[in-house]
Amino acid sequence: MRHLGAIAGRELRSYFVSPMAYAVLAVFSLLAGFFLVMQVLSFNAAIAYLEQTQQLETLDRFNLNEVVVYGYYHVIWIVLLLLVPGLTMGLFSNEKANGTEELLLTSPITIWELVLGKYLAAGAMVTLLIAVVAGFIGILFAYGDPEPLQTAAGLLGLWLLALTYAAIGAFTSSMTPSPLVAFVFSVLVLLMLFFLGFAVDVGMGAQAGGAGADGLLENLRWISSDGHFDELTRGLVDTRSLAYFGFMIGVFLLLTKASVESVRWR
Repeated sequence: MRHLGAIAGRELRSYFVSPMAYAVLAVFSLLAGFFLVMQVLSFNAAIAYLEQTQQLETLDRFNLNEVVVYGYYHVIWIVLLLLVPGLTMGLFSNEKANGTEELLLTSPITIWELVLGKYLAAGAMVTLLIAVVAGFIGILFAYGDPEPLQTAAGLLGLWLLALTYAAIGAFTSSMTPSPLVAFVFSVLVLLMLFFLGFAVDVGMGAQAGGAGADGLLENLRWISSDGHFDELTRGLVDTRSLAYFGFMIGVFLLLTKASVESVRWR
């Protein structure tokens, strides 16, 4: 792994040579700030309504984490689903389109160094995005009193989710010379993972039963990202959720390696 840092550094610099990284960071910062303001305004409006209508029991259950932070993290989840594929779509497809893929594969670096180096660069970019979210969340601590551990668990969930999306984006980019095709394919995969949990719930409600069917649906639910992320945003740091993200990242990096390596056999 001697060349890992050099590959990651080269890829990271390529982000900032073009306007793409600045555009993504700017758009993400604007969206993250806008949605936080909207969540806070909605929270204040709900508090004012409950006070006016004397719904004191409901008012007692209102807090920043359950209403503002939880909802904010889920909105950012949707934003990441669309932005992360934009960051990863050119990781390998640009090499194919520019004709430099064969040069890389014949250079004195291993496939794992190439895959992990590019993934680390994408991981650094998504970490910057999560740092932006953390900065906006910090404003809530300056003017409010959110629960620190639950808030941190939600940030951890966002970061792991973004890293998983980056691994999926790396895989789709390795399959095509077109960054646009890689972007569309990546978004489709992420949407499938997003809606899989809802589909499983519908299937469980519709099917008549059976141990085999229940087991299959439970396995599909585990593959879906929404349940694991939702647990972390609620402050439940479960090893099963952490294992899920580690498993998904590992699987898609292995698939990326296999996809890149398959070029040698074509």
